[in-house]
Amino acid sequence: MSKSDTVLKINILVAPLNWGLGHATRCIPIIQALLELGFNPIIASDGMALILLQKEFPKLKCLELPSYNIEYPEKESDFKFKMLQNIPGVVDAMLAEKKLVKKWVSEYNLKGIISDSRFGAYSKKVPSVFITHQLNVLSGNTSWLTGKVQRLIIKKFDECWIPDSEAKPNLSGKLGHLKNPSDSVKYLGPLSRMVKKKVPQKYNLMVLLSGPEPQRSLLEEILTSELKSYTGNIIFVRGVVQEERTIVKVDNCTYYNFMTSEELEQKINESDLVICRSGYTTIMDLAKLQKKALLIPTPGQYEQEYLAKRLHKKEMLPFAKQENFSISDLEKVENFNGIPEIKEEVNWKQLFCLFEGE
Repeated sequence: MSKSDTVLKINILVAPLNWGLGHATRCIPIIQALLELGFNPIIASDGMALILLQKEFPKLKCLELPSYNIEYPEKESDFKFKMLQNIPGVVDAMLAEKKLVKKWVSEYNLKGIISDSRFGAYSKKVPSVFITHQLNVLSGNTSWLTGKVQRLIIKKFDECWIPDSEAKPNLSGKLGHLKNPSDSVKYLGPLSRMVKKKVPQKYNLMVLLSGPEPQRSLLEEILTSELKSYTGNIIFVRGVVQEERTIVKVDNCTYYNFMTSEELEQKINESDLVICRSGYTTIMDLAKLQKKALLIPTPGQYEQEYLAKRLHKKEMLPFAKQENFSISDLEKVENFNGIPEIKEEVNWKQLFCLFEGE
């Protein structure tokens, strides 16, 4: 039996968190790399993240994990209180998740686990990896505590993969970098499912929504109202993954409920300007595609606010607050340089040796 035949039997569980779509989408290049190197990825998630990955990889086995059911407040001032309210539900889901994963290790003969921010998706019996861009978790005056808790959770895993560059320039700043990281921390370089293409520009503006409710819907309402006075050609991706894809054209704006990775890549490449959240996965995609954008961080989400302010300060991308957004904010973009491309190739073969016992 050849080595390639042996590798084909190596089952790896890939389990992204269902919180917006960023965790799922940045797992797409990981799943593709596993397939290219002869591994057999098994996908595990819940909600829209699971539906998205099922559509991207219809031939792969998909399993459902318990939902963390993280709820967002409507008011920014209620964010921290709401996150505290979420903790008991997250702990319950994490314990149920851990129990399921333990069962799957045996049932599916798993040889490794890659968890993107799912705290209970690990096993002492097989190599387990935690993916995050946050070694420091920002939470205002309690950041010291949330960062410490995050790092304690990471210690349960064999390795921690950071989708960013270790040295400067990097995209995550203090979120993904410690003064003295442990040996288990490995920097992959930015991860993106996108490829930059030279194509004719068809759209003046692309709106790319994602993230948990109710903030996704609130921003959609604001943008739909404000963009009525915009005269250019708009493509509007609502970020709602459903069984059926819908396309609705209203005047100069074409609305999609969601797009596949291939289609999204094409449409972003064909757009002059993007309006989007300042989620980390989106920022990695913008860097890869070299697109200028206006960022609108999710209100109260410290991580997105930090990333938006950091890019603004470095004169890369401007941002606007959701509650104050005006169509005139788009004029700011001309004065910013965009994110410089970070060309760093991931050595997947070396990383995946962890699962081969080499």
